[in-house]
Amino acid sequence: MPSLLITGGTVYDPINNINGEIRDVWIQDDRIIAAPTDLGVKADKTIDASGRIVMPGGIDMHCHIAGPKVNVGRKMRPEEKRYSEPVKRTALTRSGTTGSVPSTYATGYLYAGLGYTTAFDAAVPPLTARHAHEEFEDTPIIDKGFYVMMGNNHYIMRQLAKNEPERLKAYVGWLINATKGYATKLVNPGGVEAWKDNDRSVNHLDDEVCNFGVSPRQILRGVAQAVDELGLPHSVHVHCNNLGMPGNWTTTLDTMQALEGHRGHLTHIQFHSYGGSADDQSTFRSEVPKLADYVNSHRNLTVDVGQVMFNKTTSMTGDGPLGYFLHQVTGNKWFSGDIEMEAGCGIVPITYKNKSLVHSLQWAIGLEWYLLINDPWRIAMSTDHPNGGSFMAYPEIIALLMDRTRRQDLLAKAPPGVKERCTLAELDREYSLFEIAIITRAAPAKLLGLTNKGHLGVGADADITIYSRNDDVQRMFELPRWVIHRGEIVVDDGDIRSNKVGHLMHVAPSYDEEVVPDIQAWFEDHYSIQFRNYPVSDAYLHKHQVVPTRDV
Repeated sequence: MPSLLITGGTVYDPINNINGEIRDVWIQDDRIIAAPTDLGVKADKTIDASGRIVMPGGIDMHCHIAGPKVNVGRKMRPEEKRYSEPVKRTALTRSGTTGSVPSTYATGYLYAGLGYTTAFDAAVPPLTARHAHEEFEDTPIIDKGFYVMMGNNHYIMRQLAKNEPERLKAYVGWLINATKGYATKLVNPGGVEAWKDNDRSVNHLDDEVCNFGVSPRQILRGVAQAVDELGLPHSVHVHCNNLGMPGNWTTTLDTMQALEGHRGHLTHIQFHSYGGSADDQSTFRSEVPKLADYVNSHRNLTVDVGQVMFNKTTSMTGDGPLGYFLHQVTGNKWFSGDIEMEAGCGIVPITYKNKSLVHSLQWAIGLEWYLLINDPWRIAMSTDHPNGGSFMAYPEIIALLMDRTRRQDLLAKAPPGVKERCTLAELDREYSLFEIAIITRAAPAKLLGLTNKGHLGVGADADITIYSRNDDVQRMFELPRWVIHRGEIVVDDGDIRSNKVGHLMHVAPSYDEEVVPDIQAWFEDHYSIQFRNYPVSDAYLHKHQVVPTRDV
């Protein structure tokens, strides 16, 4: 691959503490290199970025772009094709459908067109990992990986009940290796399994999961400990119990405290920050200040937001009972799935309306999180795509964070009562471009343990986005001038210039292999497929990269 020089751009690279400095960036093959000491050396190609903004490629650390629920979501939303603009076929690219659940092709093209070069699917049941890998191979340009659902896994709960932490740790390590996953995901730990057994009693961390004799607290703490002892690069990724329910902020605080100092990433935190009573929707309010204060004072915790945006979208979650609740509330069509021994899911179309008190509060609560977390390195941008809205809304969110007046104008149009139930009207903070580069690039890379991404230092993957300055910040972030992925120009002035397949990123932690016979014996007694067909071999994968574990 020829060398490439980006010259004269205004660089924002927080990991290397570069805040709006005019710098050159040299690329050789797929990596960023130091500037040649010989001034006579010329690059094979030069991009003049004078007057433009240069950042690392964007990283979406929590989205839903592969796996069984995404495919079902695509199938159950044919009406979206009537109002969404398809990605058209060109001599280079393939066509794809868009809407709230884009096709595999469209997903890659749309992310790249937005300046994003990496995305992680946040919830794949182990049994469906093989198909998720096939979808990833069908998703062009971007690098990707996925988190493995473990919060309602029967074998994990069995080891917790038997007080076998070493066997639990070995199983977590084996499962990550078997699926070629990146991180562990807990979705409503224990609550999904109870709901699948028609038990609605698991609402608090110390409630007992039927048939297993364990609690959500034990699942959370046990898996978090295993993740830290295995040295996984990303902490346990937690979708708390009672998502979306009024009054759930106490469950969220309890979850934070239950980690007892272990690393923990609380995802789509907006959906877990509600005050009020489940019996009286009129009491619905924000409790972000209390939760944000706790996160600010406990450095083992990080969050992404799950920002709600006003639009039509599709709720798709590994939280089966939540899907059913939304179906009851909205009356919309509903799908519920059950993955044997492992997980469940729920899918419901939903429209967030700015005339709705609840929806407007959800919108405001997400913005509160961005504005109340003191350290931008511990918060990442997300819409929980597509649950709170499409990732295509990221430029609009950026504009809201950078412009207090814009936020206030929208808040003034909200239904009566919104201002009194949250603190958004009081928050004057405005993000800088440096802070935007943190929450959309540098922080996700740090939180995921991706040392080669999210920055422009020597040796980093050459993932770069170049924006033309524009007083309209939303417009600027919607239309990058150039996007470079691993040294190749993939977007040029809005045109997709590559149809390549990006890398799969996964981890391969060491674990006690003497536990495997017990796993196999249990598996063959309970699963409907044979044990040997379960693990995904390296030979099955497309272009992939093993990310190192942490020192423990």
